Amino acid sequence: MPGRLAGKRILVVEDEYFIASDLRRALAAEEALVIGPVSSLAAGLDLAEREGIAAALLDVNLEGDSSLAIADRLAARGVPFVFVTGYDDWALPDAYRHVPRISKPFAVPTVLAALDQLLASEDVP
Repeated sequence: MPGRLAGKRILVVEDEYFIASDLRRALAAEEALVIGPVSSLAAGLDLAEREGIAAALLDVNLEGDSSLAIADRLAARGVPFVFVTGYDDWALPDAYRHVPRISKPFAVPTVLAALDQLLASEDVP
């Protein structure tokens, strides 16, 4: 039986190749449609404009650039996201302290559960 992620377009913005590959593989196994992964701010900003994105996974630090501009763009469009980062909550601006954050290193089931919960909250009228 397909889970909540099946058929959902999930944007992945992550600059560490092996982490990005693990996330892509795990999401594909859950039948999600993976957008990316991309590793740069410019590519992330470009993909954040795509229609139909259900949710996103964002690394905070992308090759020395902050992904907060991508978070801003997604938030403005009403697209929920999770930060996957080595940063602590205090390192994020106040406006983003409420956003779910998964610490690196992480277990893939933790990421999938966070996305599932994020999408479940979007389903509530």
